Amino acid sequence: MTKLLLQGALTAIVTPFTKSGAVDFPAFRKLLNRQVNAGINGIVVCGSTGEAVTLNDKEYAAVIKFAVKEVGGRVPVIAGAGSNNTARAIELSKIAQAQGVVGLLHVTPFYNKPTPNGLVAHYKAICNAVPLPVILYNVPGRTGSNVLPETVIRIAKEVPGMIAVKEASGNISQIRDIIKGAPRGFTVLSGDDALTYPAMKLGASGCISVVSNEVPEEFTELCQSALRGDWKRARALHLRLLPLMDINFIESNPLPVKAALSMMGLIEESFRLPLVPMESRNKPKLKKCLQSLGLL
Repeated sequence: MTKLLLQGALTAIVTPFTKSGAVDFPAFRKLLNRQVNAGINGIVVCGSTGEAVTLNDKEYAAVIKFAVKEVGGRVPVIAGAGSNNTARAIELSKIAQAQGVVGLLHVTPFYNKPTPNGLVAHYKAICNAVPLPVILYNVPGRTGSNVLPETVIRIAKEVPGMIAVKEASGNISQIRDIIKGAPRGFTVLSGDDALTYPAMKLGASGCISVVSNEVPEEFTELCQSALRGDWKRARALHLRLLPLMDINFIESNPLPVKAALSMMGLIEESFRLPLVPMESRNKPKLKKCLQSLGLL
């Protein structure tokens, strides 16, 4: 199995669409190179921020393949491959593996809400079927089910190939308990931009981030400052970027971040249903925030 070092800032990158709704590969190229040139530590494609659920299998493979080729090994490229159907999760994992990714992000099954025993079996099946490192993604706000620390720790211990958790419960105590109880070598990544600084204070290794779509250089510096113990600089960057971190979730992600990237002239503000552009009443707030950071 490929060894994968996960630390620092990894961008959960958006998937740009043209006005007609097709994948905008020229814009995607610009986004990917902007990230790598800014010093980002990894790219996560086809996650929830990348609207992967609206891509068909051909598009899913094409987006991943394009990202892997464009990044060219400069940083790790990881693909979201989650499903609440274990067989489908394995199928997506194999598609992603065939495109050359070095790791997979698997959200915990939503809607059917498996028990801890079911979660262990789900992740064992995936890791047995696909020889790539897997990151467990716990995001109760989207799945409707919170994976408790004892279950994350159990999965970390019982499932070979499970190397990390993207913890997006919003509960700093839960992050603390996972860090405290996880086996050696298991990585904890924040799944909430706004909790990255406190999570790294507790021993998290970084973040799979939304805000780094907009500010890859500064968010990378925040994480790298924390990793080297420069907490004064990390805190200053955290406080500077916090308003943008917050406004990115004024509506469902990725509505605000795509609107921001559109305002910055990087992509079209285009979505696939059931997502639609963010409400006009919120756009002045986003624009003001971007202006305050010198992004417009």
